[in-house]
Amino acid sequence: MIEYRNVRVALLGAGSVGSQVARLLLEQSDELAGRAGAGLELTGIAVRDLDATRDVDLPRELLTTDAESLILGADIVVELIGGIEPARSLVLKALNSGADVITGNKALLASHGPELFRAAEQVGAQLYYEAAVAGAIPIIRPLRESLAGDTVERVMGIVNGTTNFILDRMDTLGESLDDALAYATELGYAEADPTADIEGYDAAQKATILASLAFHTSVPLVAVHREGITGVTHEQVVAARKAGYVVKLLAICERLVDDEGVAGVSARVHPSLVPLGHPLAAVHGAKNAVFVEAQAAGDLMFYGAGAGGVETASAVLGDLVSAARRHVIGGPGLAESNHADLRILPIGTVTTRYQITLDVTDQPGVLATVAGILSHHGVSVETVQQTSGSQSVTGPGEAPATATLIIGTHRAREASLAATVADLTTAPVVNSVTSVLRVEGA
Repeated sequence: MIEYRNVRVALLGAGSVGSQVARLLLEQSDELAGRAGAGLELTGIAVRDLDATRDVDLPRELLTTDAESLILGADIVVELIGGIEPARSLVLKALNSGADVITGNKALLASHGPELFRAAEQVGAQLYYEAAVAGAIPIIRPLRESLAGDTVERVMGIVNGTTNFILDRMDTLGESLDDALAYATELGYAEADPTADIEGYDAAQKATILASLAFHTSVPLVAVHREGITGVTHEQVVAARKAGYVVKLLAICERLVDDEGVAGVSARVHPSLVPLGHPLAAVHGAKNAVFVEAQAAGDLMFYGAGAGGVETASAVLGDLVSAARRHVIGGPGLAESNHADLRILPIGTVTTRYQITLDVTDQPGVLATVAGILSHHGVSVETVQQTSGSQSVTGPGEAPATATLIIGTHRAREASLAATVADLTTAPVVNSVTSVLRVEGA
């Protein structure tokens, strides 16, 4: 048997993930070579600061600040810098040189994915990105390859571990959002500036990637409806549990048909009520999970660590072995499939169930008035819970008594629900619309 030469691997970035990739590549070189069919030679690691403190003690002779020269001498480039620039320029340079690229950079793929895939296709290179969504969980390859012969109807997932950790503590321990966030920061789950996580930006980037893969359609980041968890209160979480739900921040990508019968896709991120019997309701702590609904395969669940240096490194090394095998066997890279080119539909076309919480004046006829507003917009009431907020009888000069109404609806269009909420906000008997949560997975 003719032995294939070593496959030259350039690593860009030596942070928490990059340093673990380097360590495992060096420590397990023989085992990885056996799986790949060729030796994997780490030719260098591009870093910003040669003297920075790192999680792993890396060989000094492998470190360099000259990323461009390192790229030009590589067969495979692993980009773990993060952010847009200089990552975008370096990835394009690698692809244009004919090298395969492995990246865990969700922000880069969400913003510049089509550009990068075109560059790879033009030279027959391959862009791998299993680590970009849900850390160690294998979800990209199943959508890209295993389900390529099926029709995926819906992808629904917990793809941000920080927000799941926070919401889980609010549910199981009764903590406030601020207290749970503080503890997540202390443990290192949340950054000093947690905006990307708690406002849903991180999950929206991942939704873009998942939707584009699942539906063979380029779904731009700007088309993803995004809501964070900052408005979720302790009271909402308690009410959800009493009603048989748990609150989760979900990324939801699905096929839809609009009012004119035109098929399309939608991607959205927002807090949702998940029934306690649904598999996603049992995802605790900082774990991630993705639930896929396909026509032939049925329901599929992918669960595991959504972050962490060594966990994410596992996904990177899986891509690395696949890329090395392609070099050994030969042949062009697998191009991205955007042949469906489905219409991107706004969130107004989404149909789901809702839970609306209202602060209302506690007086006769309030429920009839509220029900009438819902009926006017074609939103059907399924359940109603009422809790008095103060005494039902008031004296002269006292503020009117109030009550809380929690209304569960049957399935309705998002556009109809939005119009309903707008009218409820201005109704004389409604003091405020406290919250609106969508029910998913029921």
